[in-house]
Amino acid sequence: MKEFADSQLQRARRIIQTASMLVATDPESAASRAYYAAFHALTALFALRGQSFKKHAALRAALHKDLIKSAEWPTERGKDYDLLTELRENSDYAEVARVTEQRCPARSRSGPTDYRCMSGRALQS
Repeated sequence: MKEFADSQLQRARRIIQTASMLVATDPESAASRAYYAAFHALTALFALRGQSFKKHAALRAALHKDLIKSAEWPTERGKDYDLLTELRENSDYAEVARVTEQRCPARSRSGPTDYRCMSGRALQS
């Protein structure tokens, strides 16, 4: 599991770098990439705990149940993940573009929506 978790974390790091490069020119793609960075960071964390999920919704539910509701992680981090989910769905499926550079979480280098931080915390938790 450690090897799998390491590969997921490396993937998350690569993806968030890509997201950061896309913010100014393609905020919708950046939002989608930021979501997937968080997704892979969480996958790494849960893999280290011996858990795996086949569906995105199951991973999100585990985040809220096992990390947020248990108070292991702050509530804001769950809200941030939910925002990333919403932005990804809007960018991937909405008929009209709804993600702007200002609303794109990948633009931040620090703060609650910075999923590079989440990637690092995945191994600390």
